[in-house]
Amino acid sequence: MRRMTDQPARWTQATVYPDMWIDPDDDPRNSEGPSPDGELATLQDFLANYRMTLRMKCEGLDAEQLARRSVPPSTMSLLGLVRHLAEVERDWRNWISDGDPLPKLYGERDADFDGAVAEQAVVDASYADLEREQAATDAALAEHPDLGERLGKDRIAVRELMVHRIEEYARHCGHADLLRECVDGRVGQ
Repeated sequence: MRRMTDQPARWTQATVYPDMWIDPDDDPRNSEGPSPDGELATLQDFLANYRMTLRMKCEGLDAEQLARRSVPPSTMSLLGLVRHLAEVERDWRNWISDGDPLPKLYGERDADFDGAVAEQAVVDASYADLEREQAATDAALAEHPDLGERLGKDRIAVRELMVHRIEEYARHCGHADLLRECVDGRVGQ
């Protein structure tokens, strides 16, 4: 059994708020000026910030650290989250399509987490997958700016899908806070 002293010490780059990992003035998610106008722009802004938060949580880690599992029996890792969100982005396009579903990126259930191994080629491919799938889902939804429009076989509203996307990233950014702290002590924000 590991003792608390065997865990990485908590660390932060922040000088103003030591319980944050970066000072607000240095945070790329903070912008000066008014918030976005309109519901769609607001939803897109929140989604963009959560996507950036996930990337920030993974910054500066090598393949082994990104693939490091949290606690047994969980298969969750930061790299697994990147792969999972790529898979989820692809699946959201299935929700809005009337056609045949796109195949899974990584195979069977939990392959996104199970395949998150400490190899740089896997890390690089996972980030490329995430960027590609995010762009494809964004492009598909850009064709439907009416948040009340219902799409796909299940007639999901664009608004519901956008809120679900934000919820999915927000939940996994919370996981990423804990995973990163286990890796090297970096605190959440």
